[in-house]
Amino acid sequence: MNPHRVVALLNPPQSPFELACAAEVFGRVPQDATARYSFRICAETPGPLRTTVGYAMLVDAGLTALQEADTVVIPGWQPPGAPVPTTVTEALQAAHQRGARIVAICTGAFVLAQAGLLDGRRATTHWRDTAQLAAAFPEVQVDQDVLFVDHGDVATSAGTGAGIDLCLHLVRSDHGAAYAAQIARHMVLPPQREGSQLQYAAQPAPARTDESLAPLLEWATSRLDTPLTLARLAEHAGLSSRTLARRFTEQLGTSPGQWMLAQRLDAARVLLEQTDLPVEAIATRVGLASAVNLRRRFRAHLGTTPGAYRRIFSET
Repeated sequence: MNPHRVVALLNPPQSPFELACAAEVFGRVPQDATARYSFRICAETPGPLRTTVGYAMLVDAGLTALQEADTVVIPGWQPPGAPVPTTVTEALQAAHQRGARIVAICTGAFVLAQAGLLDGRRATTHWRDTAQLAAAFPEVQVDQDVLFVDHGDVATSAGTGAGIDLCLHLVRSDHGAAYAAQIARHMVLPPQREGSQLQYAAQPAPARTDESLAPLLEWATSRLDTPLTLARLAEHAGLSSRTLARRFTEQLGTSPGQWMLAQRLDAARVLLEQTDLPVEAIATRVGLASAVNLRRRFRAHLGTTPGAYRRIFSET
């Protein structure tokens, strides 16, 4: 199988961090795995390209590289809303028309909007720039309260951290949860944050270290096969149910119940990929009680069935 070709379109001054979000996910092969992606960079004008941190990087490919891309990534665009050359928007439109997936990290959403690829669609960008995006492109449905939005052919993310979340989400969509988890583990990141999770713009202050949910989350994910109600989670954390629910909202942007369901579904995906266990047994292992419940949750949250998912991503 030929690797999926990912091409990052750069523009001066380029943020190295936003580029690294895509490069680390798509450009690195997990240990003991085959390469699923190839990764390269291009720019409108090849040659030395200024960065936001004072040095130049050498770009050896021009816009013709987009003609062979399966996914095009725009890792930010500075300053936000700056005019995009017609040659660039036309190259993006041509890539999209022939079936390439177009992905924007952070302020890269402004480029997609200028190319007309977001007209009539939901999109997001960094919370600081959502008002500017909405004002400049009223035909775009700007959502400032999510980490990323994926339409399949076009996707946008909030800030740079959310760009990593979006890239890992795309890997899960392409090659399954287990392969994405390998990449996340190498990057020392949690394997999944849902795109609907809130951005962190409105937090009045970071949580104190002794309020971190990390120990509770680790404890819960190791016990998915047991009943984990809000009351039991709160008891283990030594908190009231109301306080725990508030901390989930503050730190994760979701409720304890929604977070638990996401962990159970992700664990089910890995078991479907890596084992030949019956669906009923998998449902029990991940705490969803029955095959009927697992199928219902799969359909509602992933738009498919466990059997169909296994046929696509099974490694056994």
